[in-house]
Amino acid sequence: MKMNSEQSQDWISQAETVLDIEIAALEQQKIALDDAFVQAATLILHLKGKLVIIGMGKSGIIARKIAATFASTGTPAFFVHAAEAQHGDLGMITRDDAVLALSHSGETDEVCGLLPTIKRLGAPIIAMTGGKTSTLAKHADHLLHIPVTEEACPMNLAPTASTTATLALGDALAVVVLKHRGIQPEDFARVHPAGSLGRRLMSVADVMHTGDKVPMVSSDASLKDAIYTMSSSRFGITGIGVNDKLEGCLTDGDLRRILQQGQVDMDKPVADIMHTSPLTIEQTHLATEAVRLMEDKKITVLFVTNVQQHLVGVVHLHDLLQAGIS
Repeated sequence: MKMNSEQSQDWISQAETVLDIEIAALEQQKIALDDAFVQAATLILHLKGKLVIIGMGKSGIIARKIAATFASTGTPAFFVHAAEAQHGDLGMITRDDAVLALSHSGETDEVCGLLPTIKRLGAPIIAMTGGKTSTLAKHADHLLHIPVTEEACPMNLAPTASTTATLALGDALAVVVLKHRGIQPEDFARVHPAGSLGRRLMSVADVMHTGDKVPMVSSDASLKDAIYTMSSSRFGITGIGVNDKLEGCLTDGDLRRILQQGQVDMDKPVADIMHTSPLTIEQTHLATEAVRLMEDKKITVLFVTNVQQHLVGVVHLHDLLQAGIS
């Protein structure tokens, strides 16, 4: 269907109205934050068990997303469909857990029907609802009010602004708990092993070469020995030292410069011509940091150390790029 410019602008204006309503809902949600939010976050942070998030319909979809956000940021959490909970899934909830229940009206039959049983189990209830005096609110230990009264739907019926506000509040709750849990990038990587996110969070230890694959000669080795070791590996470099102590290195570039000088003494101790301060990176650092360091220094290899600065491996730029790390 082809539209004229006036019709196109009308559609854009309608979309802008929807966004304005939803932005206003988020502003309302921000103002509504109170001590109940702090209490709920504290409860989740110190849970012995899991965070169980329940909902129905559109609220159920939002509940599932909030559960996924908590689980991926260090808080054991799972979604339970309120209707399924009435037919056996309620058995997944224990007294060590906490329940985050979503219902904008606060009167959803399937959600409210679970509340007495959850109370008997002894699991605390956090409610996210627009009904401050609703059944859900009255049963809750902590009430997170969703003050949205206007949906973006022109009939004010389809959950739109209210679900946006609920989702954003769930994100806020998860991120505050995440920050106070002290989650680090490597912790995040453990629960995101696949995809581009997992690749960005890989550590140097995940891609480095170790053991016999690390080219090394002793400091009293000859230049001839060093060249043989470099030729036996594909790294274009050899480390120089004893065991896990890295004293220096020799590169293909160094050899080219030596050859350009004319006379080459193949029996010369490699310690006399080595770099005494080779670039290294700790194995716990992100692999993306290794790529940036190599690009900054215009090199293709880094030696890898542990926190005690002992040599534990070597990493090549090609390995990082082949792993999809950039």
